Amino acid sequence: MSEEIRRGIIQRLKDRTAKVAVLGLGYVGLPLATVFAEAGYQVTGIDPLEEKVTAIQGGKSYIQDVTDEQVANLVAAGRLKATADFSVLADADAVSICVPTPLRKTGDPDLSYIVSATESVAKYLHKEMVIVLESSTYPGTTRELVLPRLEETSGLKAGEDFFLAFSPERVDPGRKDWTTQNTPKVVGGITPACCEVATTWYSQALQTVVPVSSSEVAEMAKLLENTFRMINIAMVNELAVMCDRLGVDVWEVIEAAATKPFGFMKFTPGPGLGGHCIPIDPIYLSWKLRTLNYNARFIELASEINTNMPRFVVSKVQDALNDLGKPLKNSRILVLGVAYKPDVDDLRESPALDVIGLLRQKGALVSFHDPYIPHVSQDAWELDRIEDLMGGVSQADCVVIVTNHAAYDYAAILEAAGLIVDTRNALGEAGRNNPKVVRL
Repeated sequence: MSEEIRRGIIQRLKDRTAKVAVLGLGYVGLPLATVFAEAGYQVTGIDPLEEKVTAIQGGKSYIQDVTDEQVANLVAAGRLKATADFSVLADADAVSICVPTPLRKTGDPDLSYIVSATESVAKYLHKEMVIVLESSTYPGTTRELVLPRLEETSGLKAGEDFFLAFSPERVDPGRKDWTTQNTPKVVGGITPACCEVATTWYSQALQTVVPVSSSEVAEMAKLLENTFRMINIAMVNELAVMCDRLGVDVWEVIEAAATKPFGFMKFTPGPGLGGHCIPIDPIYLSWKLRTLNYNARFIELASEINTNMPRFVVSKVQDALNDLGKPLKNSRILVLGVAYKPDVDDLRESPALDVIGLLRQKGALVSFHDPYIPHVSQDAWELDRIEDLMGGVSQADCVVIVTNHAAYDYAAILEAAGLIVDTRNALGEAGRNNPKVVRL
């Protein structure tokens, strides 16, 4: 019977008669739902936020990587719809779970979204269903947390009655060269049959699928990818601090080192880490290892360095003003760019929020501008974007470039500003040896 079930779901996945559901319609879920729909599947996106459901049903996208035209065309063709009603899972054959996995304030993983999504799926789980978890998490989550809930609630067996796998998302918001559709996709199943079914499904919509031997390998691969980046960013951030002490231009050092055609990979410093994955995924791994009485020293040290970069930026602002005989308190500081990376509207874990918060704590009068983000807030404060960019630049005691959006006219900003702290080398050669520019 299990062989018939496996063959049955594989056939329906190949001929596109299988119905697809995507749980979570954020930066990962909506692009994935769109790709599956464009591949010919009938896709239902499920999200508890009614504003997302309303937008999609109205043919509108709220994600920069998905256009209104894509959504409108797919909705009109009947291949994409959205709902907040989880009961539609009863008719789904293939389910992708794309929910957030944040950290609690204590630094421990918050798996409540995964647990809630899993319990929703478990209520409607049926034979010949394939479930793929995409949310970044620690190794063992799929097998230890998701699998028992699905089997115990349904009475069905993974690998025989239904199929469960993990496939880490690799979304990099704002990129045009590497997208959901053409970025290689790692898939690891609970059993070989689970991997085969999940790989078959994803292969119908994505260019390259990379099957691995287990869900744990797939989970660990994602953490390796982002831990690699996090540690190397920390290394170059510490290099920036060391160069500052030595009176050496870190940007010139990096460019010189990057001329080596082998054995070196270029990373650049900045005001801290942002985005959902790089600041968080390694901490998941570190937390898991602590439960096994192992201290992930590289991760802990890298996290400490990156977390302290906003303070280093604020110290540069304070020192720059001090050199002009001005205190930071009551000085007008304009922060340019608050998204976590250039040319996106993604504010998740952005170091700009920490920079603003620290400046405010020291009594600075802080304003901000970002072409993509109109409003920012933290627990104790909130700010609206200034609309007169160049007026704000000319009136500020110090302009702090935190995110180097391409939309900014840096030559005009440099001319109008009295003092600039450039944390991203956005001014390039024009900022080097300029008396009114302080570079990280």
